[in-house]
Amino acid sequence: LKLIRGVGRQNEQRLHALGVWHFDQIAAWSVENVKWVGSYLAFPGRIDREDWIAQAIRLARGETTAFAERVKQGDVPTSSAD
Repeated sequence: LKLIRGVGRQNEQRLHALGVWHFDQIAAWSVENVKWVGSYLAFPGRIDREDWIAQAIRLARGETTAFAERVKQGDVPTSSAD
């Protein structure tokens, strides 16, 4: 999930606690899901601002994004495994 801009280690852990493990799950979120999860993460509006759903759709299709490529290259410290 950390290949999505805005999902670092902490948000990934929180999403896992909700049972969200796959890009296709985020890709299928409704407006209500976005509001609830945004509130749960204590970042209302962030999911829309950072366009998590569009990113998740691309990643679920096996495509990539510029941000995902930066993560894969190790250029995004907040998305590292440590």
